[in-house]
Amino acid sequence: MRLFKKKHYSKQIVIGLSLLGILTLLLQGCGMDTQSDSSNATLTAMSQAIAGTATAEKANASNAGDLATAQAEATQQSQEISATQTAQLADRDVTKLATATVAAPIIAELPTYGLDASSGKVGWIHDPLTLEVSGYQQMAYGNDYMNVTAKNFVLAADLTWDTQYGDSGCGFMFRSNGDKQKPDQYMLVATRFANGRVVFMALADGEPANLRHFYPKEADRSFQWQNGTTNRIAIVARDNLIEIYTNLVKIGEIDTTQPPKQPILPPKPAPPIDKMDKAAQKSYEDQLEEYENIIQQSQENFQIAKTNFQGGKSVFTDGFLSMLALTQGGRTMCQFDKAWLWLLEP
Repeated sequence: MRLFKKKHYSKQIVIGLSLLGILTLLLQGCGMDTQSDSSNATLTAMSQAIAGTATAEKANASNAGDLATAQAEATQQSQEISATQTAQLADRDVTKLATATVAAPIIAELPTYGLDASSGKVGWIHDPLTLEVSGYQQMAYGNDYMNVTAKNFVLAADLTWDTQYGDSGCGFMFRSNGDKQKPDQYMLVATRFANGRVVFMALADGEPANLRHFYPKEADRSFQWQNGTTNRIAIVARDNLIEIYTNLVKIGEIDTTQPPKQPILPPKPAPPIDKMDKAAQKSYEDQLEEYENIIQQSQENFQIAKTNFQGGKSVFTDGFLSMLALTQGGRTMCQFDKAWLWLLEP
């Protein structure tokens, strides 16, 4: 991974809680108020009070002969108000049910990360998103909820890629200060290099200030590196600890207060068995050249990050989040599906 110029684009669930408890926690987390039977009683009492007031007002303004008319009008008002209140409650119940239904997969996935519904609330649930970028060292960001910032959270998405070069990739930006020129932010980028590599990088004033490399297949045998394949990528951020998951398997963690570590070198591409096969030999030579270039750049970025790493300066605690795509050349397309943000309670 190199230094980048930045271009902005925009089954039943059982987790130790009753279904009612889950719904209550979830709906509260989503900022929706819950209504009990006492709410209905209060609304009924309000309707009756309004009806009584209307009757009294009408009686005072009319003679005794008009009392029946006043009572009828007041009763109609009461019925209309009750009907409106009932409709409002019904709408609220439908909204609750819809929210719970949409968020159910999140609640089901949380135990993978050692969490449950009581750990926080939904930050957002994102529609499918495609980011496409081309050129040399370009980057694209995308998020429909850029106003939402987060400190401690889970961020997850199904990621499908199509990249031209092995060190181009797709992932997330998080805890960013939003500076377009010299950002302070973390990035997690999955690439197809060496049958799959995930890179964590901190940028301080736009320069690498921390770096970690992970190879998912060491723990996650289901990881797919080929173009057109899909992997689920997730980050769990809790204070200075960042955990990384691929396909619901933990592949590593970073303590952001610790300096960068020397990158692990993956094995070189294997030469063709038939050395007389010119096409296979040419492919091997191209792969070897790309491998050597990526390794060289990784070493250079490590030295830069090692020099720039400074305890507090390269440790970020809160900020913006986004999906991202980056390319080192050619075209890169990243598709994000089933993406969501879960905000952890302080």
